[in-house]
Amino acid sequence: MATVLIVAPVFALIAAGYAAVLFRFVSETAHKGISEFAFSIAIPALLFRTIVVSEFPDVSPWRMWGAYYGALAIIWIAALAISTLLRARREDNEDGVVFAIGSVYGNIVMLGIPLVLSALGNEAAGPMALILSVNTPLLWLCGILQMELVSRKGSGSPLSVIRPVLADLARNPLMLGIGFGVLWRFTGLGLNPVVDRTIELLAQAGSPAALIALGINLFRFEVKGEMLSVVVLCALKLLAMPAAAFVLAKLLGLPPVAAGVIVLFAAMPTGANAYIFAVQYKRLVNPVSGAVALGTLLAAVTLPVVVMVVARLN
Repeated sequence: MATVLIVAPVFALIAAGYAAVLFRFVSETAHKGISEFAFSIAIPALLFRTIVVSEFPDVSPWRMWGAYYGALAIIWIAALAISTLLRARREDNEDGVVFAIGSVYGNIVMLGIPLVLSALGNEAAGPMALILSVNTPLLWLCGILQMELVSRKGSGSPLSVIRPVLADLARNPLMLGIGFGVLWRFTGLGLNPVVDRTIELLAQAGSPAALIALGINLFRFEVKGEMLSVVVLCALKLLAMPAAAFVLAKLLGLPPVAAGVIVLFAAMPTGANAYIFAVQYKRLVNPVSGAVALGTLLAAVTLPVVVMVVARLN
């Protein structure tokens, strides 16, 4: 019953967002404004406040990164190998990079943050911040650099590829919320009660807004064509990656909350950023779109199981 109370409201809000656009209570473009509010204002406020006021377990960032990104690396390599089997032509090396991105780039912001906070509480804020602080830049850098390598474009130096990613990172509201939260925590000043309550009210809107936006956004994703690729992408993301993360978290001796964050983040379905990457390179757009749509639907079944596994870690 406890697992149902954690997972069911999350997917109910996603369904509400989808239903709102399906029955034309809101337009398909509504997700843009709601997403901008959630990810530029409310969730940064949520991350800032939880980092400032919460008590964090003592955990090594290197062990956390080793568990999460070790699992990611294992699935990335497996995805490249599987893509080679599925696609025999040489020029499909670029498809392999997109296939790998779709297998590892989970929806850890829209879906992961609300679910992890619901399952593990504010203690999860510190471990979450460690993963969030490097996830997007690392995956984009790896994807872009490998795409440059396999396509042999030679369009510029590695620095020319890295610079815009770092510039975007410096302006990313989520990163700013994490960064300012860490800095303010180090001051030891805490939060004035009025300021704290104001930020708390704003932060409370973050998770529901993100989930509603996800539901609306799902309306534009559809499952069509290349079903084998879609199914393999979902299997790698929803099953193989959390299994690898669980094993590595155990081997590295992570405390329960940190291990829970690692496993739950790894279990998130393919996110919209993987679709954006596919569109940018005009490769595997339909399979990745299908993985976002079908993966989110299947996650309603797989995530309760993962939450029960994580609960036993405590």
